[in-house]
Amino acid sequence: MSWRFLVLRDELKIMSLRMHNFGGSYRPHLPPSMLPGGVHQENDGHALHQPVLVLNASYEPINVCAARRAIVLVLKGIAMTEEENGHFLHAARVAMRVPSVIRLLEYRRIPHQSRALSRKNILLRDRNTCQYCSTALPSSELTLDHVIPRSRGGLSTWENLVACCHPCNRRKGNQLPHESNMRPMREPRSFNLHTSRHIMRLMGHSDDKWRKYLFY
Repeated sequence: MSWRFLVLRDELKIMSLRMHNFGGSYRPHLPPSMLPGGVHQENDGHALHQPVLVLNASYEPINVCAARRAIVLVLKGIAMTEEENGHFLHAARVAMRVPSVIRLLEYRRIPHQSRALSRKNILLRDRNTCQYCSTALPSSELTLDHVIPRSRGGLSTWENLVACCHPCNRRKGNQLPHESNMRPMREPRSFNLHTSRHIMRLMGHSDDKWRKYLFY
């Protein structure tokens, strides 16, 4: 484990990293793209939460993760940066460009089955959009709603859980969809590899750095 990884790991934990926009054209060739420190520009902590496309060793797109997770994978030597998003991460003694696309160094077999049912995956499937009022919001401003309320026999399944803003959640309460006249904008379905790739294409539609990898 390198000292550079230890330094950035500790600073990521205490959230004292500084994010910078980087406008230069230099692209390092040695992973993990370490550059000299000393750059001081506008702070942009939001960049740690930017989505990063994850490719298998075969260049097949298999996942989307936060930039913070992608940086850890690169520093651990599990993945390498294929594309950068234009931001620059500056720690106490090291600095690196923030990835937009990373590729695993070893091939991982991905089973063709549904993802684990979780809040994170429900929000990803629904693209952080309330399924009742169509408002896109940060994850912290969304909750999960049971289309058929649990008090009315509804289960916690892919087909009965949707992303929902707090006002819509309160308005719907324990009512059935026909009672509240509130129905999800899309029929909720399980999140399988096909769904995942479809979402990747939607997320990468306006990003040239993603688009060339999303041909599967």
